[in-house]
Amino acid sequence: MSGSPYAVSAGIAAACCFYIILIMTMMCLIMYSKQRKKAYVSMIVAFLFIMTYEGLNIHFALSPAGSRSGSYSRIADLQIFSFLLLNLAVFQLYRRMSRSSTLIFASLALLFLVPLVSYVLPFGGTGWQKIYLDVYQLGILYAGISFILPRIGQRGKYFAGIGVYFVYAAVGMLARYAGWHAAWIDAAMVWLPLAYYTIVFLILFERIVELMQSIYRSSITDGLTNLYNRRFFMKQLNKYVEQGVKVSMIFCDIDNFKKLNDTEGHQRADQVLKQVAAIIDEEVSEVGLSGRFGGEELVALIVDKRANPAQIAERIRARVAEETIVTLSIGYSSLRKNGTAEELVKQADQAMYRSKTTGKNKVSPYRTPSSKKEPAEETGS
Repeated sequence: MSGSPYAVSAGIAAACCFYIILIMTMMCLIMYSKQRKKAYVSMIVAFLFIMTYEGLNIHFALSPAGSRSGSYSRIADLQIFSFLLLNLAVFQLYRRMSRSSTLIFASLALLFLVPLVSYVLPFGGTGWQKIYLDVYQLGILYAGISFILPRIGQRGKYFAGIGVYFVYAAVGMLARYAGWHAAWIDAAMVWLPLAYYTIVFLILFERIVELMQSIYRSSITDGLTNLYNRRFFMKQLNKYVEQGVKVSMIFCDIDNFKKLNDTEGHQRADQVLKQVAAIIDEEVSEVGLSGRFGGEELVALIVDKRANPAQIAERIRARVAEETIVTLSIGYSSLRKNGTAEELVKQADQAMYRSKTTGKNKVSPYRTPSSKKEPAEETGS
C-alpha cells in the first residue's frame, strides 16, 4: 500500500465497503432464490457496480501514487448509477412498480446514458460530463425525498441515508469546483460512502426480517380472522399436552351462520366472523391462544391454570350476544389424566354440540357418559 495516510485510510475504507456490499449481495441472492422479488435483482446489479468501483479503490490504494488510469473516472461514474439502482431497490422492497414509478426510474436511467454516449463522440471530451453527473445526483436525491420517502417504511433510516449521500456529493463538488483542499474533505470522501452503505445494510436487513416475520405469520394464521390456523393450533395443543400442562379447550360455533350468509351475503358474514374472532382473541390473549378451526368454528386454548374456562367461555358468549348480531353455542372441556389432544378436542366439540341442540346461545361443559346432568353448570339463555 502506498505510504500516505490518505492512501491507507482510503484502502481501509474501500475494503470495509467491499465487505459490506459482498455480504448484502449474498443476502439478496439468498432472498431472490426464495422470493423472486425484483428489488433483490436491482440491488445485486447495484452491488456489482459498487464492488467493481471499491475493488479498484483497493487496487489503487495498494499501488504507487499516480497509477490510476484515465478510464478510472468513467468507471467511478457507475457508482452514481448504482445510487439510482439502490433507491429503486428500496422502493421495490415496499411497493410494486406502477406506471408512474416505472416512468420516473426509466427516465432517470436514460438520462444517465447521456454523458456515457458522449464519450464515444468526436465532441464528447469537453469536460461537461462531470458537471452533468453532479446535477444528476442531485436529481436522484430530489426523487428520493419527494417520491420514494413518502411511500416506503423505515423513513428515518432512508432519510439518514439520503442525508449522508447529499453531504458526500456536496463535499465532492466543493473540492472540484471551489478548489477546497483539506484533511476533513479527504476524510469525508473516504468514509461517508461507508456510512451510507451501512445505512443501506440496516434498511435491507430490517426489511428482510419484516418479510420473514410476515411470511411466518401468514403460515400460522387464518387470513380472514388473524387467529391461528387449525394446523398451528393443534401443533401448540399437542405440545402442551406432551409437556403435561393442564389445558382447557373452548369450542365456539356461530349460531345460524349459514342463514346469515344466505340473507346478508358473504361480505357481511365475514365482517361478523372477524368481530367474533376479535372478541375471543381479546378474552383469551392473556391466558392462552385462539384459533379458527374451520368455517364458523372458533376455538380457544386456556393454558393458565389460574384461569377458569367456564367464566371465560361465558364472557365470550355474553360479549358476542351484546356486541354483534349473532350468538354462540359454546362447549368446553379440561384435559383429563392421560388424555390426548384429540380427545380434548372431541370432548369440547361434543359439549358445544349439546349447547347447539339444547337452545343455542349458551355454554355447556363436557360431561362423561356416566355423569348426571347438572343444569346449574350451563350458562346462557
